[in-house]
Amino acid sequence: MITIAGISISMVWIWLIVAIIFIIIEAITVGLTTIWFAAGALVGLLLAFFKVPVMAQIIIFLIVSLVLLGTTRKVFVNKLKTGSQKTNVDALVGEEAVVLEDITPFNTGLVKVKGQNWTAVAYDKDATIKAGETVKIKAIEGVKLIVK
Repeated sequence: MITIAGISISMVWIWLIVAIIFIIIEAITVGLTTIWFAAGALVGLLLAFFKVPVMAQIIIFLIVSLVLLGTTRKVFVNKLKTGSQKTNVDALVGEEAVVLEDITPFNTGLVKVKGQNWTAVAYDKDATIKAGETVKIKAIEGVKLIVK
C-alpha cells in the first residue's frame, strides 16, 4: 500500500493504471515503444500481487521493459512493417508515366500517371523526352516529377 494525499492505494491498482496508460499511449501513437512498458507494468502488477517490496517492483519493471524494448522491438517493427508503406505522392516514385508534352533540357513537360497529369522534368538535365514515351518516376521535387 502507498499513501497519496492521505489515501491508501494498493500497488496492484497503481500498476494496473500504469499499464492501461501505456496501452492507451501505444494505441494513439502506434510506435511500438510504450507497449513494452505496459508489459513491464503487468509484471510489476504480478509482483505487487505477491507482496514483493515496492522498490524491487520498480527495478524489475524497468529491467523487463528495457529488455523487451531492446530485444523485441526491431523484430516486431520488421514483421509488422510499421511506417514502411508509401502513401500519397511518395507512392508515385518508381511508377511509370506516359509523356504528354515533350520534356526538353531545362524545361518542364507534362506526364500522365495513374490518371493524373503532372509537370515533369528530366532526370538527366540535358535529355529530351518525346511525347508518347514511357518514363519512370525517379523522385518528386515540390509539385514536379523527376522522370527518366
